Amino acid sequence: MREARRGRRERSGTSIRQLPWEQVRNPYPPMAILNEEQLQTLHETSIRILSELGVKVMGANVREIFARAGAIIDDETDIVRIDESIVTEALKTAPSEFTLTARNAEKRLTLGGNHMAFGLVAGPPNVHDRIRGRRSGNFEDYANFIRLAHHFNAIHLIGNQVTAPQELPANNRHLDTYNANLTYSDLSFHCTAIGRGRAMDGIRMMAISRGMTLEEMALDPGVITIISVNSPRLLDDAMGDGLIAMAEHGQVVTVTPFTLMGAMTPVTLPAALAQQNAEALFGIVLTQLVKPGAPVMYGAFTSNVDMRSGAPAFGTPENAKANVIAGQLARRYDLPYRTSNANASNTVDLQAAYETEMSTWGAVLGGANMIYHAAGWLEGGLTASYEKLILDVEILQNMTEFLRPIPWNEDELGFDAIRDVSAGGHFFGSAHTMARYENAFYAPMLSDWRNYENWEIAGAKDATQRATDLWQQALTEYVQPPMDPAIREELDAYIAHRREEIGNDEP
Repeated sequence: MREARRGRRERSGTSIRQLPWEQVRNPYPPMAILNEEQLQTLHETSIRILSELGVKVMGANVREIFARAGAIIDDETDIVRIDESIVTEALKTAPSEFTLTARNAEKRLTLGGNHMAFGLVAGPPNVHDRIRGRRSGNFEDYANFIRLAHHFNAIHLIGNQVTAPQELPANNRHLDTYNANLTYSDLSFHCTAIGRGRAMDGIRMMAISRGMTLEEMALDPGVITIISVNSPRLLDDAMGDGLIAMAEHGQVVTVTPFTLMGAMTPVTLPAALAQQNAEALFGIVLTQLVKPGAPVMYGAFTSNVDMRSGAPAFGTPENAKANVIAGQLARRYDLPYRTSNANASNTVDLQAAYETEMSTWGAVLGGANMIYHAAGWLEGGLTASYEKLILDVEILQNMTEFLRPIPWNEDELGFDAIRDVSAGGHFFGSAHTMARYENAFYAPMLSDWRNYENWEIAGAKDATQRATDLWQQALTEYVQPPMDPAIREELDAYIAHRREEIGNDEP
């Protein structure tokens, strides 16, 4: 186990101390807040929502798929109602575990069981760092965040547009972001599923980068998407089309209602979870109606609002409880589980740290398989922050070390070491210590453990200032992953063709 910590510099090729690339596993039993009776009541309430109230479905094609499965369709309101039998049959074909393979197959992720993966922040319209301040998302910053995601081993996959490059045409900038994902990293990524075209571009570009056909990649998924149900109880046509495209081609769909207690759900946690569960099940069922066996994840993003202002709040006790209970629901349905570790702070400060820690623990205790937005999320998701990314990498590395099993043998128990040091002595120079001192403990990259005098001599920098130094150093040390020139040429040709096909006037 110490060997996993040894050679951080040698393995990563960097002077920044970090853990080597690894798929994290959570060896501990997940926490259970609800008992079996409460969990069953929650499930039954969700089924009542689906069968008695239903979900409004904007896409006629999606309504038709549900109709063929026996759902009740209200043609006047577009409400679709499904009963428990439809849910049960669909869950029978949903896989409990699957892999997600990047263009670098060595960074393949397993999603399900006790495996965990951490994702880069996704979706903010703004970016921030201490040097240039807060600004609109742009391609230069987008590319930098992808470089940082590739550089830091704690980040396992790229989210859907870490920030929107707003200077590029909205109808085709997804081509630029997918291209950046594949050029500046070799990780898997979330592609946008707002409509069929954007989803298919992500699928095809990943297939090209792996030298595969779509049929081959359908058997070995390479991209993943988030399908957001518009709470309360609305699935729009673009999301439906994106889901269908992904499921048809065997790529991973994560169905994630975005539910805020007091705004998009009732104010109580049980009611919010019942609604979240109903909406998640509705989308999960759709994936299996499109293609039985299509990989799908149970997604959860339930928190609360500030009842004084209506602003979203994250990293709250209610948010942490929701993360844990959603994990119980995912396990009840034998599905991989995705959640997030968000915070609502407007800057990288104590609030950002303690809210992120709170929500991270909720996700880990809940048995999350994927923690989305795990690195760089700030301002309630409105800003991608360079300094916050560094703080988050430190949190994720600490969590990885916490989850690492403890070596347990006679030598580790150290009876002889204890015997060899006299009462009242110390272990600094003991043979047991000297054999282990270089790699005995986790070595942080952000924390500064010097005494006050030495810290002051070194510039008296706080953690946020040190984070600024670290992301700059990481960008200097970053090495772009190689790509076969023939694949590069094929990707460029595909992008050029699609730009012409889409056109600048198409919405």
